[in-house]
Amino acid sequence: MPTLPTNIVLIGMPGAGKSTLGVILAKRTSRAFVDTDLLIQNTQNKTLQNIINNKGYIALRKIEEDVLLNLDTQNTVIATGGSAVYSTSAMEHLKKNGKLIFLDVSLPVLRRRIGDFSERGIAMDTHQSFSDLFEERSALYHQFADVRIDCAEYSQEEICVEIISRIS
Repeated sequence: MPTLPTNIVLIGMPGAGKSTLGVILAKRTSRAFVDTDLLIQNTQNKTLQNIINNKGYIALRKIEEDVLLNLDTQNTVIATGGSAVYSTSAMEHLKKNGKLIFLDVSLPVLRRRIGDFSERGIAMDTHQSFSDLFEERSALYHQFADVRIDCAEYSQEEICVEIISRIS
């Protein structure tokens, strides 16, 4: 097997497939898998949407940043929350021991996958449209990513093969 970075970190919008691809990629590369959204929910004993409803989306972003900054992993595939890119310090921390892979999915595909995102736990201002959020975050994903993977019209297995070939 080719030499891979210690950690493989998946970043992208909600609905990009980070969690699903993360599990497959972890199996293919004999690594552990961590979903930071689940870590947040476990540490807070609340769903992401409950955190947003009770504390606001900025609080969720801060909790996410704290979880990421305290993440100490090796040989792990990490699926981050979609808003992880708002924390420069968290992105730098993740880059120290890994490669950041941007799973690039078009806005129409994301809308189709997510459907009603009112209970999805997306850390965004209530006055912001999903399109605006997409534009705002896309710039950040491009800024931090070591590798960008165009996920249009490819199977999950094909995307995993592409990720492995691009980072080894």
